[in-house]
Amino acid sequence: MENNKQKLVAGLLAIFLGVYGVHNFYLGYTKKAVIQLVCTLVGLVLSIIIIGAFVVFGIAIWALVEGIMIFTGKIATDAQGNPLV
Repeated sequence: MENNKQKLVAGLLAIFLGVYGVHNFYLGYTKKAVIQLVCTLVGLVLSIIIIGAFVVFGIAIWALVEGIMIFTGKIATDAQGNPLV
């Protein structure tokens, strides 16, 4: 039985919660999601010395681009190869 994920859900998660890697957890890309989450948390801690804000901003751009890629079909499958519906 296929466990199809929804394109709309994945795209919206990427746009609104992407800095935490939520969309990648949803799609099953756990390694990438953990990287996004850790980088965001480190960036938030380092925001005290300003450089962390650039890290968080970079992760936000990365997540926004992935959200756009999901909506345009460039990312069309989850980690198991099932198509997004």
